[in-house]
Amino acid sequence: MVKAITSIDERSWVAIRYPNAIYDEDEQRWISDAEVAETVLTAFTGRRRRDRVTARLIVRRVRRLNPITVPKGQTEAFAVYRYHAVFTDSAEPMLAAEATHRDHAIIEQVIAELKNGPLAHAPSGKFAANAAWLTLACLAFNVLRAAGAAASPRHAKARWATLRTHLVAIPARIASSARRLVLHLPTNWPWAPAWDDLWATATAT
Repeated sequence: MVKAITSIDERSWVAIRYPNAIYDEDEQRWISDAEVAETVLTAFTGRRRRDRVTARLIVRRVRRLNPITVPKGQTEAFAVYRYHAVFTDSAEPMLAAEATHRDHAIIEQVIAELKNGPLAHAPSGKFAANAAWLTLACLAFNVLRAAGAAASPRHAKARWATLRTHLVAIPARIASSARRLVLHLPTNWPWAPAWDDLWATATAT
């Protein structure tokens, strides 16, 4: 695959801009633009000829801005960009096929986040109980995503685990005064403005 990617003519790369930014875990930043190109690849060349598959290899590359993220021993061709390849027989135009694959990746990310939370362990050996648990998990996921959108632009796109840490498991102290509950947030807590915005939205009349 490396040989196929490095053989792509530099003039073949088409710049794209995401309608919604994508968070790059390795670079620890939001990615809004990239470049896409395609070539042809024959896979499984180590097998018998009839088992080999020739199809499209659609490649998206994102420029590296953090030198620390360049793996040791990386070839020169891969030192500037991070490459994401899609091996497909899709008949869609190149950019449409790349966007379709990216949409699938978003769905898979949601599933991964659920598996990292309530779906890590099914509560019962009974189908009905697990179905109810799945329904509640999806409801909780949607509610927390809505809470993130109300809190701040950053939290609107944050991972579910981040939302639980910043907006749910908050290090606050509850006190009672004049028959009213008062929530005391920590001094200089970095997520206080976002939490305040969420609270104002949730309690607005």
